[in-house]
Amino acid sequence: MKRHAQIIASAAAGIIALSVQAQSYPGKAIRLVIPVAPAGSTDIVGRLIAQKLSEQMGQTVIVDNRAGAGSTIGSDIVAKSPPDGYTLMNVAVEFTINPGLRKLPYDPLRDFTCIAQLTSGQYFLAVHPTIPVKTPQQFIALAKSRPGQITFGSSGPGSANHLAGALFQQLTGTKLVHVPYKSAGQAGIALISGELDAIFSNVASSINHVRAGKLRAIATTGAKRTPVAPEVPTFVEAGLSRFVVTGFHLFLAPGKTPADIVNKLNAEAQKALASSLIKERLASLGLEPHGGSPAACTKFIQDDIAQWTAVIKANGIRAD
Repeated sequence: MKRHAQIIASAAAGIIALSVQAQSYPGKAIRLVIPVAPAGSTDIVGRLIAQKLSEQMGQTVIVDNRAGAGSTIGSDIVAKSPPDGYTLMNVAVEFTINPGLRKLPYDPLRDFTCIAQLTSGQYFLAVHPTIPVKTPQQFIALAKSRPGQITFGSSGPGSANHLAGALFQQLTGTKLVHVPYKSAGQAGIALISGELDAIFSNVASSINHVRAGKLRAIATTGAKRTPVAPEVPTFVEAGLSRFVVTGFHLFLAPGKTPADIVNKLNAEAQKALASSLIKERLASLGLEPHGGSPAACTKFIQDDIAQWTAVIKANGIRAD
């Protein structure tokens, strides 16, 4: 009985300590790990959120870029950090693609707590203007009439734009030729120059070329039209209801972070995303503020991992 009482007392003390910690949080600077190199959209979004959280919470949020191994180095640092709310992470689509591509030093579900999905975005199917199609249906018909002849570029094997092309082929019964480049920028240049026929490219990197007439946007991969280019139809409208591919940024903490801290960070993230500054900057990147609950974010991660792992296995895709 005495031992049982000690266990209960210890557990109660732990609960009280966590509650006090959550009430006083944050009591010092917070580190926001960005597991990719500076300058890209993940870095930009992370720095925007860090700045707003610093203003709102009265504590400095320090950005720490830890690039390498397809974002797994920085992610592993966060996974192994204390679950006290002082080490957080902003990560993009690599997080849900990696489980199907690589042996990871962490579990993407068990070792992380999702605070919120910060953004959502879409991809264009963009083609060179010489390709004689203007609608998704026409592109599918052309691809079926020329199996193994239509090329599409990507930023490398296992990249988001590669997997989007692989899923497109699965759903349409077409056969395209994948041409990998070292970066999405290089693939975009190749398309503009006529070396490629098509690309599944994020809206932000293609919209100016589309508006200038250097590329033609055939369709977007969202469930609904993007406000950045509302004139461009979705693949869903064309009858491909399962072809929904979204870009995103996720706000994560180490696994077992106390719910009170997670909920507080979620509320602060929602407040930041509602600001006009964040909305304007995200729109310039072809992104929309997302928000939502930690539970919804966790469900999104589960579904996205399942989708891409299935595509990777079905197509025998391997990372470089």
